[in-house]
Amino acid sequence: MSEGNGVREKLKKLEMEALVELQAARGEAQVRSVSTKYIGRKGLLTHWLKEVGKLPAEERPILGQMANQLKATLQREAERAIEEEREWKKEEWLRLVQIDYSLPGRRPLRGSKHLITQVTEEIVSIFERLGFEVSEGPEVELDYYNFEALNFPPDHPARDMQDTFYFSPNVVLRTHTSPVQVRTMERRKPPLRVIAPGRVYRHDSDPTHSPMFHQVEGFIVDKRITFADLKGTLTYFVHQFFGPEVQMRFRPSFFPFTEPSAEVDIQCVICRGEGCPVCKKSGWLEILGSGMIDPVVFRFVGYDPELYTGFAFGLGVERIAMLRVGLNDIRIFFENNLQFLKQF
Repeated sequence: MSEGNGVREKLKKLEMEALVELQAARGEAQVRSVSTKYIGRKGLLTHWLKEVGKLPAEERPILGQMANQLKATLQREAERAIEEEREWKKEEWLRLVQIDYSLPGRRPLRGSKHLITQVTEEIVSIFERLGFEVSEGPEVELDYYNFEALNFPPDHPARDMQDTFYFSPNVVLRTHTSPVQVRTMERRKPPLRVIAPGRVYRHDSDPTHSPMFHQVEGFIVDKRITFADLKGTLTYFVHQFFGPEVQMRFRPSFFPFTEPSAEVDIQCVICRGEGCPVCKKSGWLEILGSGMIDPVVFRFVGYDPELYTGFAFGLGVERIAMLRVGLNDIRIFFENNLQFLKQF
């Protein structure tokens, strides 16, 4: 890749990040702060304009024009956001000073479901069409159900990947909805076909991870269940949720409670497999983990692994929602920003 192409990709990524932050900004002060961050005298765009000057002479005009267009776009979007804020304040002031007491009272604003709730319900409805039933469990969980009965012994290194919040050595905030699998199998005998949505918690926080997020776990247990059943079930889900044209693939992986295990990737919904910053130029996006339930888990719940087999899978709702609407920062889901939420 030439230096010019590298700068071009960075400018496109900068534009996407800036527009998302401007959209999420609340109030004139925040809008101006975001504007200064990107197009101020010492802003990020100014830095990349300096990089353009270091490029070969034949590439400078095109990239310089691209950078100037980006600056104009961001200035226009910032001015539009500020003007909308001022108009809103003006309208609110007029409502306060021009009250017609003969008019009927205002109806309260009608709320709507949060995007995460909408996506969760859509995921669950797809699996319900396949005969899955919904089951739930406690968010404050025993270490036994969250780890040990899922083949995470106390000294297992895989526990480090699911660092959580402890109330005591034996009581934790659950790190996945997989404990519902163990609790359900303890109470009932096969055949089972269960989907378990809910909140989970991990000691992790950055633009793509949250200390609290939502997960959907699904599992089937019966006689003669094979990996082909797992593949068929997840293929149906992917095509129902993302569209029949989206390609998918299984990659070998490791989870303590499934063997064999696989990560499931889909063709990048942003670039359609051509490669972009969202998929890190690979053309693929990871969406969930899956595998055949390990016989060790069956022994914990009293199932005969010689008689029964099954598969399980788990996906993060926020990640699926981010792919659906093209976001790159998970934290916006939890900021109660009505300008963002009202879009959905």
